[in-house]
Amino acid sequence: MFERRNIKHIYLNITRKIKNFLLSEKSREFFVFLFFFVVAGGFWLLQTLNNDYETEFSIPVRLKGVPNNTVITSEPAAELRIKVKDKGTVLLNYMLGKSFYPITLEFSDYNGSNNHVRVYASEFEKKVLSQLNVSTRLVSMKPDTLEYIYSTGVSKLVPVRLQGSVSAGRQYYLSDTIFKPDSVLVYAPAGVLDTITAAYTRQMKLENISDTLKQQVPLLTRKGVKFVPASIEMILPVDIYTEKTVEVPLRGINFPADKVLRAFPSKVQVTFQVGLSNFRRITASDFHLNVSYEELLRLGSDKYTVRLRNIPEGVSQIRFNPEQVDFLIEQVSPKYVN
Repeated sequence: MFERRNIKHIYLNITRKIKNFLLSEKSREFFVFLFFFVVAGGFWLLQTLNNDYETEFSIPVRLKGVPNNTVITSEPAAELRIKVKDKGTVLLNYMLGKSFYPITLEFSDYNGSNNHVRVYASEFEKKVLSQLNVSTRLVSMKPDTLEYIYSTGVSKLVPVRLQGSVSAGRQYYLSDTIFKPDSVLVYAPAGVLDTITAAYTRQMKLENISDTLKQQVPLLTRKGVKFVPASIEMILPVDIYTEKTVEVPLRGINFPADKVLRAFPSKVQVTFQVGLSNFRRITASDFHLNVSYEELLRLGSDKYTVRLRNIPEGVSQIRFNPEQVDFLIEQVSPKYVN
């Protein structure tokens, strides 16, 4: 209740002060000053607008009449930037009330070599001047040439390739790079199409990824070439490393029938890092510790340094325990050979 009375009191107080000011001698002096200020400002504005100025406007560009069997692989510029010079009043009219009609290029009106069409300024300048006042001077146009490239339905399917670098954070790794779709259609003039073997993504640099990433990625553009679709979805599955140990037997290969390998110990513990998703899939059978008879003869020692003949995919940071094993080549009767 107190707040309502307080607000009402403030409102009445402000209203009374405004009313007193408007009826006072000072208010009449203020409004007289304001009137002459506005009149002076109007004269100044008219004088200013009567001077010559330069400014820029944009005019849309449209390509029409493209046949159904034709694909525009490199579009013409979307707009013309024109610089004009005239009195300020005329330029103000352009800004406030004048709308420019698009510059229309009819596909059938132009011919180009190797499916490359160039329309020079002299061919569309009249379309621009017809929309300007007689007093307006056209200073410049950008671009001064409208060009486009097309393909008459010639295309092929090419694979998508990553351009750049991606890396996972510590204790993580990228298990794959997936593109959806993994191939795209490419349209281009026949001479250019033969040189294209893949569609590359825009240059990318992704670091310290710690979770699976899904991202829409645009394909690298090239003049006269059109990819359909122009962007793809990239999926980077991220997995976390874990450690696993398996026991792998050391086996001799290419041994004569009367000789066998005796290793001490006969099995080696292989410890490695593997992604959590592959932890159960990777087993001892995926590792092969094979040593040939000829290799042992060349050693000149009874100690063999363990090494793998193959490394399963997705496995890294491999360690052996022990790193060396004692061995001997035992002479046996062929009938006792296992």
